[in-house]
Amino acid sequence: MKEVYITAEERKKCQKVADAFAELYEIENILVMDAGGYGFVKLQYYSKQRGFENVFTFVDSKSLFDDLWQEWFDTKLILRARETPMQEMDYEEIFNCLSEQEKNELLDRKTEFAKAAEIELNITE
Repeated sequence: MKEVYITAEERKKCQKVADAFAELYEIENILVMDAGGYGFVKLQYYSKQRGFENVFTFVDSKSLFDDLWQEWFDTKLILRARETPMQEMDYEEIFNCLSEQEKNELLDRKTEFAKAAEIELNITE
């Protein structure tokens, strides 16, 4: 008998999360796939010679959401810093250099992603 690592309910929730972050897959070298009873996998940094460098498995939608949110957020910061003096800074420094409006626009996207993925955020998030 084949072992199952994710419930049918979590699998549906993970699919909603993966779908919510579809734009991330267009701007970053990431692919999120349903791996059946094993959960969802995030494949990252593809090369023809070695395939994917990183493979992460998720069996709950909240962990998948948090991971994809962080990937999206970091990617947006890197893109904003590209070809500016900020490109040598770390993520926190880049974020601190943004205007309040830019910061709010980025952070508001988390709520939009959560709504699309039907994920409830804690007030502290």
